Amino acid sequence: MADRGRDPDNVVVIGLGRFGSQIADSLVRLGHEVLGIDEDARLVQEWADRLTHVVQADSTDSDALRQIGVQEFSRAVVGIGTDIEASVMTVLTLAEIGVPEIWAKAVSVKHGKILAAVGAQHVIYPEAAMGDRVAHLITTRMLDFIEFEDGFAIAKTRAPREAVGRSLQDVGLRARYGVTVVGVKRPGDDFVYARPETVVPSDGLLIVAGTTDQVQRFAATT
Repeated sequence: MADRGRDPDNVVVIGLGRFGSQIADSLVRLGHEVLGIDEDARLVQEWADRLTHVVQADSTDSDALRQIGVQEFSRAVVGIGTDIEASVMTVLTLAEIGVPEIWAKAVSVKHGKILAAVGAQHVIYPEAAMGDRVAHLITTRMLDFIEFEDGFAIAKTRAPREAVGRSLQDVGLRARYGVTVVGVKRPGDDFVYARPETVVPSDGLLIVAGTTDQVQRFAATT
Protein backbone atom coordinates (compact mmCIF):
# COMPACT_ATOMS: atom_id res chain seq x y z
CA MET A 1 0.00 0.00 0.00
CA ALA A 2 1.13 3.55 -0.63
CA ASP A 3 2.77 5.70 2.05
CA ARG A 4 0.07 7.72 3.78
CA GLY A 5 2.43 10.05 5.65
CA ARG A 6 0.47 9.46 8.85
CA ASP A 7 -2.71 11.17 7.65
CA PRO A 8 -4.76 11.64 10.86
CA ASP A 9 -7.95 10.95 8.94
CA ASN A 10 -6.86 7.38 8.17
CA VAL A 11 -7.49 4.65 10.74
CA VAL A 12 -6.62 0.96 10.82
CA VAL A 13 -9.18 -1.30 12.51
CA ILE A 14 -7.97 -4.77 13.47
CA GLY A 15 -10.63 -7.37 14.20
CA LEU A 16 -13.85 -7.05 12.18
CA GLY A 17 -16.18 -8.74 14.63
CA ARG A 18 -19.22 -6.93 16.00
CA PHE A 19 -17.28 -4.25 17.90
CA GLY A 20 -14.55 -3.58 15.33
CA SER A 21 -16.89 -3.59 12.35
CA GLN A 22 -19.26 -1.12 13.99
CA ILE A 23 -16.37 1.27 14.63
CA ALA A 24 -15.02 0.82 11.11
CA ASP A 25 -18.44 1.42 9.55
CA SER A 26 -18.98 4.55 11.66
CA LEU A 27 -15.54 5.92 10.74
CA VAL A 28 -16.28 5.48 7.04
CA ARG A 29 -19.61 7.27 7.41
CA LEU A 30 -17.75 10.11 9.15
CA GLY A 31 -15.54 10.47 6.09
CA HIS A 32 -12.39 8.64 7.22
CA GLU A 33 -10.40 6.15 5.19
CA VAL A 34 -10.32 2.81 7.00
CA LEU A 35 -8.03 -0.17 6.57
CA GLY A 36 -9.73 -3.24 8.03
CA ILE A 37 -7.67 -6.29 9.00
CA ASP A 38 -8.88 -9.71 10.08
CA GLU A 39 -7.67 -13.30 9.86
CA ASP A 40 -11.15 -14.54 8.97
CA ALA A 41 -11.56 -14.66 5.19
CA ARG A 42 -15.34 -14.58 5.54
CA LEU A 43 -15.25 -11.25 7.42
CA VAL A 44 -12.73 -9.82 4.99
CA GLN A 45 -15.02 -10.67 2.09
CA GLU A 46 -18.07 -9.31 3.92
CA TRP A 47 -16.44 -5.90 4.45
CA ALA A 48 -14.49 -5.69 1.18
CA ASP A 49 -17.00 -3.35 -0.47
CA ARG A 50 -17.79 -1.30 2.61
CA LEU A 51 -14.38 -0.16 3.86
CA THR A 52 -11.63 1.69 2.02
CA HIS A 53 -9.28 -1.31 2.16
CA VAL A 54 -9.69 -4.75 3.75
CA VAL A 55 -6.87 -7.26 4.16
CA GLN A 56 -6.67 -10.78 5.52
CA ALA A 57 -3.61 -10.97 7.76
CA ASP A 58 -2.19 -12.12 11.08
CA SER A 59 -2.18 -8.95 13.19
CA THR A 60 0.44 -10.37 15.58
CA ASP A 61 2.99 -10.65 12.74
CA SER A 62 5.02 -7.44 12.53
CA ASP A 63 6.34 -8.28 9.04
CA ALA A 64 2.79 -8.77 7.74
CA LEU A 65 1.64 -5.44 9.22
CA ARG A 66 4.66 -3.60 7.79
CA GLN A 67 4.01 -5.09 4.36
CA ILE A 68 0.43 -3.80 4.51
CA GLY A 69 1.71 -0.36 5.57
CA VAL A 70 0.13 -0.23 9.04
CA GLN A 71 3.16 1.67 10.39
CA GLU A 72 2.07 4.66 8.29
CA PHE A 73 -1.18 5.06 10.23
CA SER A 74 -1.49 7.53 13.09
CA ARG A 75 -4.27 5.60 14.81
CA ALA A 76 -5.22 1.98 15.23
CA VAL A 77 -8.20 0.31 16.84
CA VAL A 78 -7.86 -3.26 18.11
CA GLY A 79 -11.32 -4.78 18.30
CA ILE A 80 -10.18 -8.30 19.23
CA GLY A 81 -11.85 -9.34 22.46
CA THR A 82 -12.34 -13.06 23.00
CA ASP A 83 -8.79 -14.09 22.05
CA ILE A 84 -6.92 -12.23 24.78
CA GLU A 85 -3.49 -13.44 23.69
CA ALA A 86 -4.06 -12.22 20.12
CA SER A 87 -5.39 -8.92 21.47
CA VAL A 88 -2.32 -8.30 23.63
CA MET A 89 0.15 -9.44 20.97
CA THR A 90 -1.52 -7.22 18.37
CA VAL A 91 -1.22 -4.13 20.59
CA LEU A 92 2.42 -4.99 21.32
CA THR A 93 3.12 -5.42 17.62
CA LEU A 94 1.50 -2.10 16.75
CA ALA A 95 3.58 -0.37 19.40
CA GLU A 96 6.75 -2.03 18.14
CA ILE A 97 6.22 -0.89 14.55
CA GLY A 98 5.59 2.67 15.69
CA VAL A 99 1.85 3.33 15.51
CA PRO A 100 1.58 6.36 17.85
CA GLU A 101 -2.04 6.09 19.02
CA ILE A 102 -3.59 2.72 19.85
CA TRP A 103 -7.16 2.12 21.02
CA ALA A 104 -7.94 -1.39 22.26
CA LYS A 105 -10.99 -3.27 23.47
CA ALA A 106 -10.71 -5.03 26.84
CA VAL A 107 -13.00 -7.69 28.25
CA SER A 108 -11.83 -7.33 31.86
CA VAL A 109 -9.86 -4.99 34.10
CA LYS A 110 -6.82 -7.30 34.06
CA HIS A 111 -6.98 -7.51 30.29
CA GLY A 112 -7.13 -3.71 30.13
CA LYS A 113 -4.10 -3.31 32.42
CA ILE A 114 -2.07 -5.64 30.22
CA LEU A 115 -3.12 -3.76 27.08
CA ALA A 116 -2.05 -0.46 28.64
CA ALA A 117 1.25 -1.98 29.79
CA VAL A 118 2.18 -3.18 26.30
CA GLY A 119 1.33 0.04 24.49
CA ALA A 120 -2.37 0.92 24.29
CA GLN A 121 -2.98 4.59 25.08
CA HIS A 122 -6.75 4.13 25.20
CA VAL A 123 -8.46 1.05 26.66
CA ILE A 124 -12.17 0.60 25.95
CA TYR A 125 -14.55 -1.50 28.06
CA PRO A 126 -17.66 -1.56 25.83
CA GLU A 127 -19.61 -4.21 27.74
CA ALA A 128 -19.03 -2.55 31.12
CA ALA A 129 -19.86 0.90 29.78
CA MET A 130 -23.06 -0.29 28.13
CA GLY A 131 -24.10 -2.25 31.22
CA ASP A 132 -23.65 0.80 33.44
CA ARG A 133 -25.56 3.00 31.00
CA VAL A 134 -28.49 0.60 30.71
CA ALA A 135 -28.63 0.20 34.51
CA HIS A 136 -29.02 3.96 34.89
CA LEU A 137 -31.77 4.03 32.28
CA ILE A 138 -33.65 1.17 33.93
CA THR A 139 -33.54 2.61 37.44
CA THR A 140 -34.17 6.29 36.62
CA ARG A 141 -36.48 8.30 34.39
CA MET A 142 -33.70 9.34 32.03
CA LEU A 143 -34.18 8.64 28.32
CA ASP A 144 -30.47 8.52 27.59
CA PHE A 145 -27.36 8.84 29.71
CA ILE A 146 -23.59 9.26 29.34
CA GLU A 147 -21.32 9.27 32.39
CA PHE A 148 -17.69 10.41 32.33
CA GLU A 149 -14.86 9.18 34.55
CA ASP A 150 -14.85 12.24 36.81
CA GLY A 151 -18.47 11.80 37.92
CA PHE A 152 -19.83 14.21 35.31
CA ALA A 153 -22.85 13.16 33.27
CA ILE A 154 -25.03 14.26 30.37
CA ALA A 155 -28.59 13.02 30.08
CA LYS A 156 -31.69 13.36 27.93
CA THR A 157 -34.85 13.81 30.01
CA ARG A 158 -38.41 14.98 29.69
CA ALA A 159 -39.14 18.46 30.93
CA PRO A 160 -40.44 18.72 34.51
CA ARG A 161 -44.06 19.87 34.66
CA GLU A 162 -43.11 23.03 36.58
CA ALA A 163 -40.87 24.19 33.71
CA VAL A 164 -43.30 23.78 30.81
CA GLY A 165 -44.20 27.07 29.16
CA ARG A 166 -41.60 29.04 31.11
CA SER A 167 -38.17 30.31 30.13
CA LEU A 168 -35.09 28.60 31.55
CA GLN A 169 -34.13 31.85 33.25
CA ASP A 170 -37.55 32.09 34.88
CA VAL A 171 -37.77 28.51 36.12
CA GLY A 172 -34.20 28.47 37.49
CA LEU A 173 -33.37 24.78 37.02
CA ARG A 174 -29.66 25.33 37.59
CA ALA A 175 -30.20 27.11 40.91
CA ARG A 176 -32.67 24.46 42.10
CA TYR A 177 -31.05 21.27 40.87
CA GLY A 178 -27.48 22.18 39.96
CA VAL A 179 -27.84 21.02 36.35
CA THR A 180 -27.15 23.03 33.24
CA VAL A 181 -29.62 22.74 30.38
CA VAL A 182 -27.48 22.37 27.26
CA GLY A 183 -30.27 22.20 24.72
CA VAL A 184 -33.90 21.52 23.89
CA LYS A 185 -35.23 19.08 21.30
CA ARG A 186 -38.83 18.91 20.08
CA PRO A 187 -40.10 16.00 17.98
CA GLY A 188 -39.50 16.76 14.30
CA ASP A 189 -37.49 19.93 15.02
CA ASP A 190 -33.76 20.57 15.04
CA PHE A 191 -31.78 20.58 18.27
CA VAL A 192 -31.70 24.07 19.82
CA TYR A 193 -28.91 25.20 22.12
CA ALA A 194 -30.37 26.51 25.35
CA ARG A 195 -30.36 30.22 26.14
CA PRO A 196 -31.77 31.98 29.23
CA GLU A 197 -34.80 33.08 27.22
CA THR A 198 -35.49 29.59 25.78
CA VAL A 199 -39.04 28.52 26.60
CA VAL A 200 -39.50 24.89 27.62
CA PRO A 201 -42.14 23.24 25.38
CA SER A 202 -44.60 20.69 26.74
CA ASP A 203 -43.47 18.02 24.28
CA GLY A 204 -39.79 18.90 24.42
CA LEU A 205 -36.82 16.90 25.66
CA LEU A 206 -34.01 18.52 27.62
CA ILE A 207 -30.31 17.75 27.36
CA VAL A 208 -28.86 18.45 30.80
CA ALA A 209 -25.35 18.26 32.26
CA GLY A 210 -24.04 18.09 35.81
CA THR A 211 -22.67 15.64 38.31
CA THR A 212 -24.15 12.17 38.12
CA ASP A 213 -26.09 12.73 41.36
CA GLN A 214 -27.45 16.08 40.19
CA VAL A 215 -28.59 14.67 36.86
CA GLN A 216 -30.26 11.70 38.56
CA ARG A 217 -32.09 13.93 41.05
CA PHE A 218 -33.27 16.19 38.26
CA ALA A 219 -34.48 13.25 36.14
CA ALA A 220 -36.56 12.05 39.09
CA THR A 221 -38.64 15.24 38.89
CA THR A 222 -39.60 14.77 35.25
